[in-house]
Amino acid sequence: MDNVLTIRIDNISSGWEQYVMLVSDQHHDSPHCDRKLEKEHLDKAKERNALVFFGGDTFDAMQAHHDPRASYDHLEPFLLKDNYLDAIVQYNAEFYKPYAKNIVMIGVGNHESSVLRHHNVSLIDRLVIELNRAGGRVHVGGYGGWIRLMFEISTARRSINIKYYHGSGGESPVTKGVIQTARQAAFLPDADVVWNGHNHNQYILSVPRERLSGKGKIYKDICWFVRTPGYSDDYGDGSKGWAVEKGLSPKSFGCIWLKFYLNDSVIGIVAETDIR
Repeated sequence: MDNVLTIRIDNISSGWEQYVMLVSDQHHDSPHCDRKLEKEHLDKAKERNALVFFGGDTFDAMQAHHDPRASYDHLEPFLLKDNYLDAIVQYNAEFYKPYAKNIVMIGVGNHESSVLRHHNVSLIDRLVIELNRAGGRVHVGGYGGWIRLMFEISTARRSINIKYYHGSGGESPVTKGVIQTARQAAFLPDADVVWNGHNHNQYILSVPRERLSGKGKIYKDICWFVRTPGYSDDYGDGSKGWAVEKGLSPKSFGCIWLKFYLNDSVIGIVAETDIR
């Protein structure tokens, strides 16, 4: 089905666990990206044999011609080329190639959609092509969509539904965007995890729910609402720049890990931040 990515994990048994790394807003080609920390987390993903999902704004991509945000101060010297968009695709691809076999999906953020709208270039499609040439089986995601994890336990099957949405709006300095979880809970009743990014805040919120099965049995479950902060330090030392002039606050950097485990034929979830 369009915009639903299904991943099957078969033959799981007692003691099984699977890590998933959720990351967004790397802005990897920006000089403000903390690439050392990003690499540290991706190396951990390889060690854990984690499934890795990118939720949009993998690219910064703000220095193309006619972009009103363009500034040489925000451009790495080695990307100062006439074929700027080609250069950032190759630059990002070389960084992510060692992790191509762990990366499952790369979604679209507002930075990539802006390039597509103004320059008719899909940076995500081009990056995915490069990673798949390096041995990956990476899927192109949307600005929003679903990830369905299907688990086979003996003869039974269980599923976890992750709704991802890159995000919208501004910084949300008071609520950090948490208030949006109440709105999303109202129209996403089938989600077990709701994942947002975009505003560079981070949170993990668990919402217990009362449910009614198809057989009329009452049971309880939890919906996890998470927001990934990214790796871009636009605030710096607080002396200058767009974030400072707009009165924005310093941000955390990092990702969110989900650990799935088997507990008496039930798939459990642990969510944790990995931030600096």
